Amino acid sequence: MEPTWGVVLPVKRLGAAKSRLRGALAGVPHERLALALAQDTVAAALASAEVAEVLAVTDDPEVGRALAALGARVVPDVPGDGLNAAFAYGAGLLAHGPVAALAADLPALCPDDLSEALRKAAGPDRHFVADAPGTGTVLLTAPAGVWLDPRFGPGSAVAHERSGAVPLDGDWPTLRRDVDTAADLDAAVRLGLGPHSAEVAQAPSRCSSP
Repeated sequence: MEPTWGVVLPVKRLGAAKSRLRGALAGVPHERLALALAQDTVAAALASAEVAEVLAVTDDPEVGRALAALGARVVPDVPGDGLNAAFAYGAGLLAHGPVAALAADLPALCPDDLSEALRKAAGPDRHFVADAPGTGTVLLTAPAGVWLDPRFGPGSAVAHERSGAVPLDGDWPTLRRDVDTAADLDAAVRLGLGPHSAEVAQAPSRCSSP
């Protein structure tokens, strides 16, 4: 089958991104780490058999160049409206097909985990995948023509379920492992990082993407 999903992935300006990760890698510029997380997320998404397009929403020129080089389509962010507005804006540009909102900090993501989750998300309902602790959201999906209604932020798993999105159950450790803190990064290292993050962290790379 042909890939059908459009994936929208907002990325903040590098100076403001992933503030709780600042200083996690001694001697590594914070901006370099933040960019590597996004690069590996995009590379894995593009390698998924279910994904037709990745749309990156960002106002950072360096991020835009790096993600476009991987094959993403890049559009400017919505000024001052926050993460959920960026997800909604990107989803509107992909409304011709099913849409998946994906966190941009999944450096251990394997394409097969994402593909399986998207296959399970097929159908008339909105769906979401909670993060490893079970409180946040790493993936939110909507079928073509249905409003994504993103509610990312603290407690987003409960917020998405209350909005009518159906939780997806699956053993997808690399999809569920978002990285907000140094402890999260250590957990991602144990899973195996994508090539960009592995190079920055000087750690082994598993499930490398093109």
